[in-house]
Amino acid sequence: MSPVSLSSISITILGSASAQPSSTRNHSSLALHLNGDVWLFDCGEATQHRIQKSNVKMGKIQKIFITHTHGDHIFGLIPLLASRLNGAGGMVNNADDTRLRSDAIQDSIPPLEIYGPLGTRAYIRTGLTYTYTNLGAPYIVHELHFPSDTPSEGYTSLPPHPAELPTGRNIPQVDGTWPEIFRDSIVSLSAAPILHSVPCVGYVLNELPVPGKMDPKEYIPHLKRTGAPMSVMSRLQQGESTVLSDGTILRGPPHRPGRKIVILGDTYDPSPIADLAFDADLLIHEATNAHLPGIDPNTKTEDTHESVRKRAMSRGHSTPQMAGLFAKRIRAKRLLLNHFSPRYAGNDDVDENAKKIMEGVSALAADEFGGPVICARDLMNLDVEARR
Repeated sequence: MSPVSLSSISITILGSASAQPSSTRNHSSLALHLNGDVWLFDCGEATQHRIQKSNVKMGKIQKIFITHTHGDHIFGLIPLLASRLNGAGGMVNNADDTRLRSDAIQDSIPPLEIYGPLGTRAYIRTGLTYTYTNLGAPYIVHELHFPSDTPSEGYTSLPPHPAELPTGRNIPQVDGTWPEIFRDSIVSLSAAPILHSVPCVGYVLNELPVPGKMDPKEYIPHLKRTGAPMSVMSRLQQGESTVLSDGTILRGPPHRPGRKIVILGDTYDPSPIADLAFDADLLIHEATNAHLPGIDPNTKTEDTHESVRKRAMSRGHSTPQMAGLFAKRIRAKRLLLNHFSPRYAGNDDVDENAKKIMEGVSALAADEFGGPVICARDLMNLDVEARR
């Protein structure tokens, strides 16, 4: 990423299905574009196939964040690592195969960083080891540990894979969240637990305050009058002040708040992340099940909005209304619904029936939210505009 600021932030939906993929929706995954870098959130089965059809470049993926270890969110991780890190199949007890040696790893290449709950490290280590997958570049796994996690739980007796760097962190909660698990000069990323049927995590990306807009006409006459170099403008653009030779003090425009994006995993109640998520520019929230009488021909006659809500919650999931209520609670600016039941086709851009159903889903959320709602579709691209 640029060392100064982000010129663009955008989302590419790589998979928007729940449980089972369909002909129009792949398993869960989305790509977050931060200037030229890509961060993946979840990596369901066949994610790399979707990448090949998208605007995501495999070599640009720098970090992967797993929300939970259900298969529809993680089964695509091992094959994606093999592709991203120049993997190849190995052989058993073949000392002549240099790919089996740790000194064959190109450790001069920045490692791919993977974050996830307890078990993520063991899953990757086991998958790579027992498929004899050798990697040409390193990776690191950082685990987000819940208070209930015990030191031995979820770990494998297998030794680290040759490509696994030993610097992976086990990150404990601090006051119920994982604050700033990553931070650089441009963005920070925090996480918090959200309620699902298994340990699950939501992530909050914060763009750090960005330089304010400046009118050169306010500054250039002073620079010319005093013979100050035009390079002063770059410091002023960053919000700094400078004293000219005649004593004039020029102050750059104040910084503006950066963008905030909240990416939730599966959940029936994301309340633990609410404080971190407040005032989000974009909230990405699941809406697995919906009651759509008169719109969805598969609607059961005995169902009601309440019965569908209770059934969704019993399985750890949400309805569009639940997503809308949470978006309203945290005062989100936009709501993106995803993780839809296989019964809801994802070709609503070309199929009129699918369009009506997704419009119905969107309307249910909008009635509670009161703001703009978008339904995710595979390979959809969405820009997150800078704050004014």
